[in-house]
Amino acid sequence: MKKKAVSLIVAAALAATAAGCGSQPTGGGASTGGAAEGASGGAGGKQPTIGVAIYKFDDTFMTGVRNAISTAAEGKAKLEIVDSQNSQPTQNDKVDLFITKKVNALAVNPVDRTAAGVMIDKAKAAGIPIVFLNREPLADDMKKWDKVYYVGAKAEQSGTMSGQLVVDYFKSHPEADKNKDGKLQYVMLKGEPGHQDAELRTKFSVKAVEDAGIKVEKLAEDTAMWDRVKGQEKMAAFLASQGEKIEAVFANNDDMALGAIEALKAKGYFKDNKYIPVVGVDATAPALKALEDGTLLGTVLNDAKNQGKATLQLAHVLASGQVPSKENTGYDITDGKYIWVPYKKITKDNMNDAK
Repeated sequence: MKKKAVSLIVAAALAATAAGCGSQPTGGGASTGGAAEGASGGAGGKQPTIGVAIYKFDDTFMTGVRNAISTAAEGKAKLEIVDSQNSQPTQNDKVDLFITKKVNALAVNPVDRTAAGVMIDKAKAAGIPIVFLNREPLADDMKKWDKVYYVGAKAEQSGTMSGQLVVDYFKSHPEADKNKDGKLQYVMLKGEPGHQDAELRTKFSVKAVEDAGIKVEKLAEDTAMWDRVKGQEKMAAFLASQGEKIEAVFANNDDMALGAIEALKAKGYFKDNKYIPVVGVDATAPALKALEDGTLLGTVLNDAKNQGKATLQLAHVLASGQVPSKENTGYDITDGKYIWVPYKKITKDNMNDAK
């Protein structure tokens, strides 16, 4: 009787152990062992694991992209999304960890676009496809491997649209030329120095004004690093040095534009017919509220939803061992490597398009 009882106990224990081994977690997140499971089954029917590194979580626009990636992954892929904290060494470590875990694909929003080459070399050596988003690597780096892709928008297009918003305002409001000299006196709030979006948005916004036949004069320009508080500080400094001379404010993104608006409010603008047109880029929720309030002249929709969705679709196709195409991603692929998500001008009249 004792031997039989012991045998039954052992058998029950073995059965429980077998059941436990066969029960793997199915949710996303940074669970231990999830990446390894995805790596063994990415092309075999199980959900692949995709490692996503964002340059910093507290960037308003990239929060929208990150949320869109998570939504698009539901039921399709397991995600591990990490915050690079605006530090390239930190991001390098995160990517190295993803590679060690043998994720099926990488999606990277680089802190420094010039650092992409090293990440590509490591991903290629490990055989892990890599999709960059929002910050475009150098063209030579993109050519290093056939499993390197990019999802983003053409920064020059957003710059042109920003300029056109100001042109439309000046042509319909002659009083905007305060000193009646036939020129647009402007200030510029730039994003991160060397970032292609900052450089191209700055250049093409001014070019659009000139192309419309309006002469321009730059009163001041400074970087506010995409940041609202820094935008307010820089704009306050512009007002202190240039005062009533300023006729328009260009900002490379909405956060900086909203900071500029706060500085202008402190000087009595946006009431008693005291107004300066301010334009931004991204069409974030706070910017749409400012449009509604009449403090922001216009913005340019940088489509976070489709950038996030396209990134996930592309990474998922690559993780599954397929060659990306319009048919399996839902997006046109240019030059075999690029998905370009178009911008759109947004004013108070069509702000529902952005919502």
